[in-house]
Parts: sequence; structure tokens; C-alpha cells
Amino acid sequence: MPHRRRTAVTAALLVASAAFAAGCDGIEIEIPAGSLPAPVSIAPIPSASAGQPEYVCTAVYKVLTEGAVRLAEHTVNNDAEGLKRTFADMAAQVSAAGDRSADAAQRTAAEGIADALTGASRQADPTVFLNGDFATIGQRLDGTCT
Repeated sequence: MPHRRRTAVTAALLVASAAFAAGCDGIEIEIPAGSLPAPVSIAPIPSASAGQPEYVCTAVYKVLTEGAVRLAEHTVNNDAEGLKRTFADMAAQVSAAGDRSADAAQRTAAEGIADALTGASRQADPTVFLNGDFATIGQRLDGTCT
């Protein structure tokens, strides 16, 4: 393609793109209220409220959620030892988060969760806990997160 023709084609494309962009200037797109989910972050935000019940609940829920993802990987691979290690790691993290709570009832609930996770890490078949109590274990904190 000759150099002049390439330049003319490029210039024509630029003019067409500019015209198209200018024609789109007044277009509005309406999105119905409630059609988009609210953004959610389960990562606790470090602040002076680190020992407060809401912060501790968020930290524990984060451990449980991230742990569930790791547990799923071990379940797919039929890795019982991986399940046990993950439960033990989660127990340590939940216990550490609960220890920072300013609320005694919440510390007790978090310790109960940590004890259950520790028990699961010691079971011969940790999938029994995974398919049973693990689904509702986070509910033990309900009522302590205010």
C-alpha cells in the first residue's frame, strides 16, 4: 500500500472515530436501582476498633471464608491431610482474632469455633465435619457482632 494511501486511510479512520465519539456525547444509560449488588469487602480494616466486636466478627468470617476456599481445593483432590492442616490453621487464626475481642461472650464464641476446627483437624475423616457442622459454624458469633 503506498504511503499516501495509508495516510489517507488512517486519517479517514480518525475522522470517523471522532465523529462517532461526538455522536455518542448525549447518550445516557439508565440502570434500575437495586440491579447492581452493593460492594462488599470482608477484609477487616485496621483501625483503632481492632478489638471491637464488629471488627473481630469480620476477621473471623474472613478466616472462615478464605479457609472454605482452601478446603474446597483439598476436597477436590481427596487430600485429607490438607483438610486437617487447613482446619488447624483456621483454628489458630480464629483463636488469635477472638483473643483480641473486647467482649467476653465473643471471645468465648470464637474459642468455641477454634475448638471445633481443632477437633476437625484431628479427625480420621475431616470431611465429616466439613459436610456437617462447618456450614453453620460461623453462626456461633451471631449476636456478638454489635
